[in-house]
Formats: sequence, structure tokens, C-alpha cells
Amino acid sequence: MFSTLLPAWASLIITLLLCTTAFAANNATCSSNATRLRLSDPPYENYFYSDCHSSSHVVVTSPLSSSNLSIIGPRLLVAWPAGNSGIVSFFKPDNGENGTLGIRLENSTATKEALEPVYDFNQTQSKSPRVGVSGVISFNSSAISTVTILGSIRTIRDFTEGPSIIYPSVQKAIKISEIADGGASFERTWFDNVTTTYLSFAPVNGSDAITINRGDNVTLSFGAGTYQFNASFDYPQLEQLSPQEVLSNVSTGLIEQNPDQSTSLSFLSYTDKLLAGTWRFLTYFGRDSMISLLLLQPILSEGEGGAIEAVIGAVLERINRTDGSVCHEENIGDYATFLNLQNNITSTAPQCDYKMVDTDYFLPIIMRNYFVETETGLNRSSAFFNKTASFLANNTDLTYGELAQITAVKIMNTSAPFASEGGQRKENLIHLKEGQVVGQWRDSEFGIGGGRIPYDVNTALVPAALRSIAALSRSGFFPDHPEWNKTAEEYADVWEDETLRFFEVNVPQSTAKSLVESYINESSSYSGPPNTEEIIDDVTFYGIALDGNNNQSIVRVINTDDCFRHFLLNTTNQTQLSSFLNQTADHILKPFPVGLSTSLGLFVANPAFGGDPIYAKNFTNADYHGTVVWSWQLAMMAAGLSHQLGRCEATDVPDFCNDRSFYMKVLSAYNHLWSLIDNNSAQLSGEVWSWIYNDGFQVEPLGAFTPTESDIRQLWSLTFLAVHRENFKI
Repeated sequence: MFSTLLPAWASLIITLLLCTTAFAANNATCSSNATRLRLSDPPYENYFYSDCHSSSHVVVTSPLSSSNLSIIGPRLLVAWPAGNSGIVSFFKPDNGENGTLGIRLENSTATKEALEPVYDFNQTQSKSPRVGVSGVISFNSSAISTVTILGSIRTIRDFTEGPSIIYPSVQKAIKISEIADGGASFERTWFDNVTTTYLSFAPVNGSDAITINRGDNVTLSFGAGTYQFNASFDYPQLEQLSPQEVLSNVSTGLIEQNPDQSTSLSFLSYTDKLLAGTWRFLTYFGRDSMISLLLLQPILSEGEGGAIEAVIGAVLERINRTDGSVCHEENIGDYATFLNLQNNITSTAPQCDYKMVDTDYFLPIIMRNYFVETETGLNRSSAFFNKTASFLANNTDLTYGELAQITAVKIMNTSAPFASEGGQRKENLIHLKEGQVVGQWRDSEFGIGGGRIPYDVNTALVPAALRSIAALSRSGFFPDHPEWNKTAEEYADVWEDETLRFFEVNVPQSTAKSLVESYINESSSYSGPPNTEEIIDDVTFYGIALDGNNNQSIVRVINTDDCFRHFLLNTTNQTQLSSFLNQTADHILKPFPVGLSTSLGLFVANPAFGGDPIYAKNFTNADYHGTVVWSWQLAMMAAGLSHQLGRCEATDVPDFCNDRSFYMKVLSAYNHLWSLIDNNSAQLSGEVWSWIYNDGFQVEPLGAFTPTESDIRQLWSLTFLAVHRENFKI
């Protein structure tokens, strides 16, 4: 081919000209400089690029010598927030020796950057500009591109996270062609017959021309060397909030203090929604955005066009008007059209997933916190709630106020049976929806041990939502139901005081020691000490759910979900509050497997007291909600304990504050938690991390054990921008 006849320096100049031209054309139309960020999490290298045209996240996966090669292989992935879209191309070594192929991005010698923008707007060909990124990828040996998927991140996730699901209708639409200078391109028009995704590779620096191997499965052959890739698509883009726009005026100092986190927050923030995480969850998730708002509110921008109203508006837009359910996850872009076609509907209309039971309850809480508790919210209330919905076709005749009331009606109706006289029975608690195995934040197959009645929803979220509905009613919301100002408060009293007992587990001291020893024998991942000398009394905790696997009445897993009650409630039942705080402090202070504490942070689950081998099997360091650490749970636990300790400095002081030894125990737990947080600052912005045990706990990416990777940046994992250690009196 022609490119192989050029000297290396000439090929390099051509590449630099292509990149520089794209860069210059882009800057000519953008009033501000591009934003770039590189984050290393071996075997994953992450590159972020944003400008006024588009945002991109590129992930290059190159296995380490210690990597599990059955689930980790060389891969180039590009994720775009617009349409939750993306590209992935998997590679294998041409010599067939798994683990020998290494790939990486090379920095441009002209710009010293790994990525440059792609921008091309030809109105005769497309209604939207063609945008994306380009770069140079290096192979240490000859390679074969095996599977390439273009279109939707959801399609990519379906392939990477399970039994390698691949959709023939997606793959058959890909056109593979030779291009000039020994290159090759992939091109796929979406199911909407309008949008197209493009991926091309071309040899540079004298590398071999690419060979297209046609057959049942078309592959590409690359030589050792470097190749320019271009990844782009022509789909309408989102309007990103800059770091200055997503943060409040008094918080813009965080941009210099925490450039990584503030840039990451901006990458996930747009004028009409905040996105859950990247690359796997690069779209709207209701629970994630509302929990993030609860923790980040002190630093987020208020008012029209601000981050707070973007979150609340996005939630209201997606409410199911039929029953008031709040949307968990939206399906948009190519994946939405694909799902519609499965139902014989030709439409690009978005869809919403309403299977979760926890998400509804966060809505009135965030509404109260902003529209009742802040001056800006009070002033914005009328204009905001008079807006008419536009995202879902079914909601376009409803205002935000009407949609909010529909959800409040659902909460009042579903909480009434338990709150009624004599209604405090298990059957009146909130259950998962029929036919669903998930329903709250621990939404993996065994996240709550097969339970049907989740702990966090019933003991914290329901009463907190009811308190908020009462407060909103007192402030003039829900005019059709003025009685809620009292009724919701009365319901909240019952739910707050009467639900904990259903989940309480008490294990005698001797039995507890035996259970921990048995757990270690059953666990294949933990080989450390049992720490049973820390069990100096009976063990008390609140199970993660009711009605679990193997006919368990309570799923006997110590967990971090205590944080919801600490953060969201001001319990006035003093005996209950003291008892609840005491067991939380114990679990924070005591080392795993007796408690939750490890050098890596608090595990979100400790199954050691289960008394059944199924616990050791289903809650491991390879499980998404097993013996692993989640950043946002650390943040909410810290914020929750801070809230309870802060009550000791208020006018209505809880009893525990006046018991010095008890107060010091809670304070010690708080400070110990913060020591763990500070010692793991390198992980805090990621979604979840796991471990290996080798004379101590060592951080290991969750993706080292399972195809379910951890996002390098997760919205609710950026909450330490707002959550800080407080200095409480001793």
C-alpha cells in the first residue's frame, strides 16, 4: 500500500497535520479551551476530553502480568454522554499467546496530548455535527481485532458483563471497508436510520497496512507499531456544565483545590441531568443523582440552569404518571430505538426502568432540602413547578408540580397500611416489586441475599420521605392534600419507631465467635485472622433484608446501610437512638470479619454471622455488593455520624450526648472512619474497590475478579468535595 512506501518521518507528518487541523478547526469555534484529564487504574488507562462540541471518555485496557486473562484482554473503548453512546474494539495477539499483547495511547509530538477532537459539520449529510476524538494507539506485537461494537453503551455492557451477549441486528449493520493509506474503517447506522457511528484505524510511522480478514466473523490484522484511530458519531449533543457552572459561587475554589474531582463532576453534569458514572453508567440514574445531590448540595449551583435544579427536573420529567414511580434508569439513543423495535414500535422515544422501590422516596427529600430549606429554592419554587414536562411523551400535559404530587400520593398510599392502628406487621412493609430480584442500591443478583423486604427502604427512606412530605405540605405544596402536613408526620413517627425491630439480629457472644471461625473456613477469599478477641459481648446488628434465600427470615449480613438513618433522620426515641448508634459504632471500630473495618475502608457487607455457607459464597470480594468498599457509603456514613454528633451542639440534645463514655465511643468511630477515608484518598473518586489478602488487605480493582468493572469516576463518589471531617468537642 502507498503508506508503506513513505518514509517514517513523512507518515508522522501526515498524522500530525491531521490531528493539528482538527485541533485548530475545533478551537476556531470554541470560546474556551478544551478540558483534558488522564486517570490511571491499571490495567485500565482513562482519558477524558471535553470541549464546546462534545465530551468523550476513552479507556485503553492492557492486561498486567497478574491479570485474570479470562476476563481482561486488550481493548479500546470510547464512551460518549450524548445518547449513552460508544464504541469498543477487542484485540488479541496474533501469535495466539494470551497475555503477550500490550496496547497504549501515544502522545502527539505536536500537542503533547493523547487525544485530539474530531469535528465535522456537513449539513447536507447530517443534521448534527460529526464529533468525537482521535489518537494514536500502539501495539507491542502484531494483533487481531476480534469484536467491534458500535452504537450504545448498553449494548457494550450487555456484551462485557455477562455471557457475552451480542445482538446480530447490531453487528450485521456494521460496514467494514478499506480506506486510504492502508487503513480500515467501521461504520454503522443506528436503528433510527439517521445517526451513524464511525471508527477507523490507519497505520503511521511506517507500521504495516491493516488487513481485513473476511469470513463469518470479520477481523482486522495489525502489525506491531502505531495506528491512528478516529472515533466519532453525529448525534445531538448535551450541553455540559463547566466546573464554574456546576459549582456554587462560594465553592469555585474547589476547581484549583481539587482539579481532578471538579473536572470529573463537570464531565458528568449537564443542563438537563447529571450522569451516574463513566464509562458504564453514562446516563441518567435517578437514585444515583438524588443521593449525590443530598451529599453535594452545599457546593452545587442553585437557580435556573444550575446543577441542583438539573437533578430535580430530570427526576420529575421521568416519573411514571400511572403509579407515581420514579425512573431508575433511562434508555435513550440507539438502545431505546432497539428496545422499541423489539415491541414492534418504530420510534426513537426514550424508555424508563421503574423496577426499583427505593428511588421514589428520595424525591420529596431533595425537594424539601432545596425548595423549603434554601432561599433560592423558596424563590424559584413557583416558576420551577409550573414547568411542563417534555422528556416523556406521556407526561407532556403535566407540570412538575402535578408529577411531584403523583409520587407523593404513591408514598402516602403505600405507607398507610403499616402506619395504621395495629398495622405494624411484616406484610405491610415495603417489598420488592413482584418478579424482581433487585429494588434498591444493592441491585446485583445477591446484593441483599435474595431478600424481598430491604432494610434501608423501610427503616430510613420511608420515614424520611414522609417527614419531607409533611414539611412540603406545610410550605404550600400539594394543595389538593392539605391534611398531609399532619398525616405524613404521624405516619413517619410509626415508620421511624416501629420498623427497626423487624431487622434486628442478636447473636450470643459464644455463638458469634463460632460463626466467625466457620465463616473463615468457608471463605476462599479471606485468609486473615478471625479477630474473635474483639467479640467481648453479644453481637447486635440489623439484617440487610427480610425473607432471603434458603428460607431465611432475616438476611444476617452486617452492613453500612445504617448510614441512611443517621443521615436522614432525627430520631427522638432516645433508647432506640442510643442502641442504634452503639451497634453502628461497634461495626465501624471492629475489624473484619467481626466488624466492617479494614485498612481499605468499611466493607459494605460482612456475612460472617450468617450461619449458612451461602453467605460466604454470595458475599465475596468478587461480588458487586459483597465484601468490597463503596466510596459513597463511606461519605454518607461520615455525613450521617456528623449529623448525629452535631445534634449534641443543638438545642434539643439527644440523651447519648450527655453520656460521656458513650459520646466518646461514637466520636471515636467517627474519627476512625475518617482515618480510613483519608488513608484511601486514591480510591475515593472511583465507584467500588476490592482487595486481595496477603499479610494484610491490598487494593485490587473489582474488574480483576469479575467482568463487572468499577467506573473510574462515579457521580456519588465525588461527594467528598462536600463531605469533610468536622472537629467535634471532646
